[in-house]
Amino acid sequence: MSTTGLLGAAEIREIAERIGINPTKKLGQNFVVDANTCRRIVKTAGVEKSDVALEIGPGLGSLTLALLEAASAVVAIEIDTRLAEELPLTVERHGFDNRLLTIHNRDAMEVIDLATAPTVLVANLPYNISVPVLLGLLERVPSLRSGVVMVQTEVAERLAAKPGSKNYGSPSAKAAWWADVDLAGGVSRSIFWPIPNVDSSLVRFVRHTPLGDEEARLATFAIIDAAFAQRRKMLRGALSQLCGGNSEASAILESAGIAPTARGEELLLPDFLAIARQLSAHKK
Repeated sequence: MSTTGLLGAAEIREIAERIGINPTKKLGQNFVVDANTCRRIVKTAGVEKSDVALEIGPGLGSLTLALLEAASAVVAIEIDTRLAEELPLTVERHGFDNRLLTIHNRDAMEVIDLATAPTVLVANLPYNISVPVLLGLLERVPSLRSGVVMVQTEVAERLAAKPGSKNYGSPSAKAAWWADVDLAGGVSRSIFWPIPNVDSSLVRFVRHTPLGDEEARLATFAIIDAAFAQRRKMLRGALSQLCGGNSEASAILESAGIAPTARGEELLLPDFLAIARQLSAHKK
């Protein structure tokens, strides 16, 4: 077995068998077995030697090794204890200094208190938790300036969607609070083991200054949730419960400069913020 370079398909299967890993859909375990794809993801993320990379769900270490080639250090969060214990050994076998790797054996959905502040996120996110994990990291890890995540294509399109498109909804509107998000290309199913029954794509984000403080964010997100909970409804109807009735909702929308007959999919993030501020003023 080679001790240099990145992981290949044969070694990945050997490690998995040795430590008793049988990839499960429950944990969204589809391991990347193509080194070129790993390097492509790292390059797309623009990882530099000054960066500390954050990786969620490193699994058997395919992407981790590519990150160690490019970054100054890697912080990895892995929920599976067997994988978390094996990763430093894999890093060492491939000629990297495992002191550059910090592993947190925990759930990425939990509040994260990291001793080392990561600057870039690069991860192959499990399909079933990709949106809450990404939004949670943007909220809780302000040191992240940019990143690339690999997610199910359907999810990627929702995260990167712009107002007016059929994919625009709560995930895209909320992600826009923290960052500019766009699609960064598709990924072949064949680079995974086991091969998933869905397509994957890369989503790239670059953080920007939020439009308001935490109170404003929570109020805006409440408007976003209500607007898209019943996305076929006009806003005066979708926001009626939150505002205290249709007429109140219409008045608040008009004072925010939004037509009561508009729908959530037509609104930019500043529009949702304007409604939240008018609702707050209305309650005082």
